[in-house]
Amino acid sequence: MKILETHIVPALDEKIRLQEYAASAFKSISTRSGIKKAIKRKEILIDGTIGNTSDWVQEHQKLELLQQEVPVKKVFQLGMEVVFEDDFLAVVKKPPGYPTSGNYFKTIENALPFNLKVSREQDALSYPLPVHRLDNPTGGLLLIAKTRTAQTILNLAFEHTEIHKTYLAVVHGEAPESCIFDSHMDGKTAITKITRIGNFSFKDKLYSMLEVSPETGRTHQIRIHLSGNDLPIVGDMEYGLKIHPFHKKGLYLAAVALDFTHPISQESMSVKIDPPQKFRILEDL
Repeated sequence: MKILETHIVPALDEKIRLQEYAASAFKSISTRSGIKKAIKRKEILIDGTIGNTSDWVQEHQKLELLQQEVPVKKVFQLGMEVVFEDDFLAVVKKPPGYPTSGNYFKTIENALPFNLKVSREQDALSYPLPVHRLDNPTGGLLLIAKTRTAQTILNLAFEHTEIHKTYLAVVHGEAPESCIFDSHMDGKTAITKITRIGNFSFKDKLYSMLEVSPETGRTHQIRIHLSGNDLPIVGDMEYGLKIHPFHKKGLYLAAVALDFTHPISQESMSVKIDPPQKFRILEDL
């Protein structure tokens, strides 16, 4: 396997085991959980021998991090708009109707190699990987890691709520001008902010266009929060009404903006797209 990084152990002040030490030795993996997984996959060598979590690290030892072996991926040839790309990450426009990843062939993850350039970085992932998910019926911006370092940093940024996502939604009913939904989902805090962009009537029914900013990333969070507060998203057949009032079908929820810090350059990134065509319903009425 390809060697990603090599580290020579300097003089140590105290005894330390490989699992604790390696998290600060390699740039590509900076968490103990990531190191533990790499050791389990036999990707860390000590002086050429496969390391174990319980091994004691000693001065002058050579630690090597190996490239993870990944089976050949069957590429799904689905064309997508690439909104931003460099050697470390990409932002693609996910079409609705496809799962982000999972045990299927027709996923966005399997389509990434068809749309993105191969990274030239030493710690390039075997295949680019999404660092978050969008529901199957939700379209819009999806952040992709192309290197192991970028993946690690972006995952931590999501955990620390340092990546901000903005969605547009059309909902049944009249929403307040702005409010925050704060509840628990699966025992964890879930917070969603909404701002009303406008109201409109269609066939004697009232609807609202919302800008939605989730501060946490629980599964189906936006859909659950809006439905649970009598503002079900149009086209949400799982949590909302089982009817669709508009000519253009589908879920009226789209990820339209991503704000984050580039994991390598530290540049502030603000990536935006225009609302999907079906969201221009206000212009058509």
